[in-house]
Amino acid sequence: MNIHEYQGKTLLRENNVAVLDGVHCTSVDQALAAYDNLGSKVVAVKSQIHAGGRGKGTLYRPDTREHVMDGGVKIAFSKEEVETYATNILGNVLVTIQTGDEGKIVNNLYIESGCDIAHEYYLALLVDRDNKSVLIMASTEGGMDIEDVAHNTPELIHKVVVDPNAGLLGFQKRDLGMALGLSGAALKSFGKMLSNMYSMFIREDCAMVEINPLVKTGADEMIALDSKISFDENAEFRHKNWDDLRDLSEEEDVEIRAKETGLSYVKLDGNIGCLVNGAGLAMATMDVIKLYGGEPANFLDVGGGADEEQVKTAFSIILEDPNVKGILVNIFGGIMRCDIIARGVIAATEALSLDVPLVVRLAGTNVDEGKKILAASTLNIHPADDLAEGAQKIVALIGGEE
Repeated sequence: MNIHEYQGKTLLRENNVAVLDGVHCTSVDQALAAYDNLGSKVVAVKSQIHAGGRGKGTLYRPDTREHVMDGGVKIAFSKEEVETYATNILGNVLVTIQTGDEGKIVNNLYIESGCDIAHEYYLALLVDRDNKSVLIMASTEGGMDIEDVAHNTPELIHKVVVDPNAGLLGFQKRDLGMALGLSGAALKSFGKMLSNMYSMFIREDCAMVEINPLVKTGADEMIALDSKISFDENAEFRHKNWDDLRDLSEEEDVEIRAKETGLSYVKLDGNIGCLVNGAGLAMATMDVIKLYGGEPANFLDVGGGADEEQVKTAFSIILEDPNVKGILVNIFGGIMRCDIIARGVIAATEALSLDVPLVVRLAGTNVDEGKKILAASTLNIHPADDLAEGAQKIVALIGGEE
C-alpha cells in the first residue's frame, strides 16, 4: 500500500525525522494561501501521485492530451509562479517513467518551503526477504534514478543489512554516514535521523521508505526532502488508520473490487488471464506461461476457500481487461475442492458468455469429480493434466508460440 509524499512527511515528522514545513492542497486558492502561510519566498510546488519521476514527468490535458507543462515538481520564486504551476498541475494528467503513457490525474499538491541545499543524497530502507532483514541503501548520488546509479556506478551505492533481532547498531550508522563522506554535525544528524527512521520502519510495518533526495543543508543538518513510503498490507490488521491514508483514486477500480471480494488481483501487461489458488502457484503459473512464449495479463489468487460466486467474480474481473485473449485456470485443490472450482468455471462461462479460449488444469481434492463436471458440459473448455500442458495449450490457442 502506497501513500502520498505529504502523508509520508507527516509520518516522518511524527517520528522525529527532520522535514521541511509544507501544506497539502487540493485547489489553486489553497496553494496561494499555503505560500502566504509558509513565509518562504522560495517554495516547491509538488504534484502528488503514487509514482516516481514526478520532476521529470510531463503534464497533459486529460481530455485532449494537449501538452501543458514539463515537470510535475516546480520551484516557485513568487506567489504568481505558485499560481501558474498549481493551475497547470491540478486536474491534469502527469506522465512519468513509472506511470506509463496513460499517466495519472493530479488531484493533490504539496507546497513546501525552500531549502538551503549543500548536497543531495539517496537513502532507502527495504525489506530484504532473502536475508530476513532490513536493507539500508545510501548513495552520494541523490536526486538521480537509483537504477541508473546501480547500473553506471554501483560502487557509489552503500548497503547495510540490519538483523531485526539486534536492531540498527551504532557502528552501522556511523560506517554508513562516513561512507557518504559525512562528518561532524552532519554525521551526528544523519545517525539520529537513521535511528528514528528505522524505528518507524519497524513500528509502522513499512515495506519501503525511500528518501530521494536526502539533503545536507548549509548548517550541516540532514533533512528528508522527499518521501516515498509503502506499507506491507499483510500487517493491515494492526493499523486501523491505514484506511484514512489510502487514496482509492490512485488504485485500479478492478483491484479495489477484487480486494472487497476477497481476491488478490494485480493487472499486468499481457494477454493471458490467470485464475489460480495460492500466491506461490500464481507466480509459478505466470513464469510457465512466459516460458512457453506467452505473457500473463494478471496475477489473480482466489485463495484457499473460494466459492462459486467468487470464481464467477474472478472471471468477470479478468474479462474487464480488453487485452485478455485467453484464460488459464490452474487449481491445486487442498482446502479448495476441484468440483467447486469446476462448477464455478461453468457458471461463470455461461453467465458471462465467455468467448475467449479457456484452459483448465485441476489437481488435488475431488479432482476426478471436477474433471467429470467439466467433461459433461457442452462448453468449449480445454482440459490439461499439468501446468506445462495448460500453458502450452493456452499460448497455442491465442496464436502464440507453442
